[in-house]
Amino acid sequence: MEVVSRVESRPEYLSWEAAIGARKLVEQVMLVKPGEQVVLTGDTSTDRRVVELTAQAVAAAGATPTVIWYETRPSSAMEPPAPVAGAVAKADVWIEFSVAYIMHSDAFRAAIANGARYTNLTGMDVPMLVDTVGKPDFEGVMRLGRALVALLEQADEVRITAANGTDLVGRNQGRPINLRGKPAEKPGETVMLSGQISWNPIEETQNGTLVFDGALWPPAEIGLLRSPVRCKVENGVVTEITGDRDAEVFRNWMESFDDPNMFRLAHWSLGFNPGVLVPTGRIVEDERVFGCVEIGIGTKGAWIGGEPWVAAAHTDGSVLGPSIYLDGEAIEIDGRYVHPELVQICKEIGAPGY
Repeated sequence: MEVVSRVESRPEYLSWEAAIGARKLVEQVMLVKPGEQVVLTGDTSTDRRVVELTAQAVAAAGATPTVIWYETRPSSAMEPPAPVAGAVAKADVWIEFSVAYIMHSDAFRAAIANGARYTNLTGMDVPMLVDTVGKPDFEGVMRLGRALVALLEQADEVRITAANGTDLVGRNQGRPINLRGKPAEKPGETVMLSGQISWNPIEETQNGTLVFDGALWPPAEIGLLRSPVRCKVENGVVTEITGDRDAEVFRNWMESFDDPNMFRLAHWSLGFNPGVLVPTGRIVEDERVFGCVEIGIGTKGAWIGGEPWVAAAHTDGSVLGPSIYLDGEAIEIDGRYVHPELVQICKEIGAPGY
């Protein structure tokens, strides 16, 4: 996987700052309560310092941490070893750090059905924990998210364009808009890293050209994009993938599953974590580059709204510097929010450049 190298081997590197992030994650995001059973899963590609700091924060909150390690799977959404599935099925809270994450697997669905509060922090390392959780104003970022949700709830047509050739249109027609970076308040709730909203327009209204130019993962061979991946979208389905080497790798990986659902757009997302300014190849971070658009393809979770479906896998790619038009009115131009309410909130939370 192509990533920006920034891992410092010394265990004391950013250790105090990361401890603050771990505490915020456990207490402010996952709302861990005394006596709860909290399972932390990581694979052999996970930054162990993040897991250890989070386990300490869980213990300090009066809950019981259980850490499970297992080998890195070839791809995301694969079924984990049976003991891992058994553990998460019994969890009150499940924090996933595995690079080859289990989300969208049957084991994941069983854990959610049993009431686990879950977050996917795939690939999180110490700098990511500090920059995306420890430093940002969590309440302020949620305020920006709620403002974006309100604007999208009032809109029907959403058009996304970018200098890279992206020109994608979809119609919401009342579909729910989900603030993903929020506290895990309910049993069986899935929350994600702060700084993202997600939804899926009516499938047959999704048409145009989608060009990923930030990051794209999986497949494991990509991560940071070295060349754009151009996708033709017709009625919510990717019908053509063109470009250079990265596009060829992506196309071959998609086709290898021989699964039509792999080509269906599963969700549209807007990223706005003020701690993420450029992609790094770590997809949870890359989906939240401030001002980006991210599109998921493959398995569609039930939480998104509309009819869900299962595919062989799920992949996510980002578009940098987009312009976003809601019923023809621009709320963002070339990666910078221009809607007055959004600009004001950006100033209040100290978003870079506002």
